[in-house]
Amino acid sequence: MTLLEILRIGPGDIFEIALVAFLLYQLYRLMRGTIAVQISLGLGALFAIQLVVWVLNMKVLNMVFSYFNQVFVLAVIIIFQPEIRRLLLLLGRNPLIRQFVASDSQEAVIKATVSAVDHMSDTQTGALIAFQRTTGLRSYIETGEVIQAEVKRDLLLSIFNKDVPLHDGAVIIADRRIEAARCILPVSTSMKLSPQLGLRHRAGVGLTEQTDAFVVIVSEETGNISISRDGALISNITPDELTTYLQNALSPASKGSTRTAKQAS
Repeated sequence: MTLLEILRIGPGDIFEIALVAFLLYQLYRLMRGTIAVQISLGLGALFAIQLVVWVLNMKVLNMVFSYFNQVFVLAVIIIFQPEIRRLLLLLGRNPLIRQFVASDSQEAVIKATVSAVDHMSDTQTGALIAFQRTTGLRSYIETGEVIQAEVKRDLLLSIFNKDVPLHDGAVIIADRRIEAARCILPVSTSMKLSPQLGLRHRAGVGLTEQTDAFVVIVSEETGNISISRDGALISNITPDELTTYLQNALSPASKGSTRTAKQAS
């Protein structure tokens, strides 16, 4: 094989080199600032020593390194377990990956939300939960405390506990995750709303007047469950009705129709 044949690189080779470089860069970003960097340097030094041993044909050390190579993959998994876990979490949050499990995870989000709302309704615990649809809610998320956790019944109950500072404000859920709590939402000034409605209901309606978000509200005074969508407020609904509303609002078909309607307008 000549030097020209070795240096002959096609489009596939360029893509492969770029992909490997990207993966190595992402791996470095995950490990940066952790002890894994020092461990990687140590492993690199061992590899360099092994290369020297192989070139010099040191039989005893070659045998020692052969035993080391047999457990090398397992050792790497154990040593870099935190970094591997973080990498898998990042992959799991990728929108392209999440599309394959969107249906099941969406149902889990709805089930956890309805269960929490039902309990808060019974205990007359005020709650304000906004679901992002096609319009981004980043500007509102940034007004609150970052959570970035899976939607769980107990977590929602903890956030809206009256003795917890996070209960004052809205929880925003995006991409099947609780992004933030204690978020500030725009307050509706619509004259169509009953003057008896409090700030929590007006904030829920205000958000749906400016975005296509879907909002769930629990009254602290009465325990009644309400939902707001497209600037409208529907009150006194049951948990079963809430499940149906959430399924319709968060389904891919519903989000697609909202996007189409916006483009048409």
